[in-house]
Amino acid sequence: MKKIISPLLRGLEESELQDMMEIHFTRQQTYEKNTVIFSAGSVVHEIGIVLSGSVNIENNDLWGNKSILSNVSTGQVFAETYAFCHEPMMVDAVAAEDCAVLFLDFNILMEESMVNRSWQKKLLKNILHVSMQKNLALSSRIFCTAPKTIRGRLL
Repeated sequence: MKKIISPLLRGLEESELQDMMEIHFTRQQTYEKNTVIFSAGSVVHEIGIVLSGSVNIENNDLWGNKSILSNVSTGQVFAETYAFCHEPMMVDAVAAEDCAVLFLDFNILMEESMVNRSWQKKLLKNILHVSMQKNLALSSRIFCTAPKTIRGRLL
């Protein structure tokens, strides 16, 4: 596996990454531009790390209007909340360009047999950290959109 720079894998040793691959905790897949990786309504059990290219998180309304909610670039993570909560996706994850994604199987991560793996606690800590950073970013967005007037939003 090539060297992956992602906050999700911070502090993991090469031997630990190799162990993850050997137990089929990880899988890698490539996508062409505009390919849907995860679709709204599906229940996922994998976390995606963008290895190359980028992924758009999109919302499509009933009239077919598409809104890009975020762009996930190389090294960043997507679908971690849905994988953890086992809730249906409310958005689509779509390849914004040709990309490669490393998937981590959350179901395997949470198995009792994984508790003794040296990387399990590190990975859970990193997932929590990434999720909390996204939570802070979302809070900032809410503060910008919450004011009822345009003047308040601009301020």
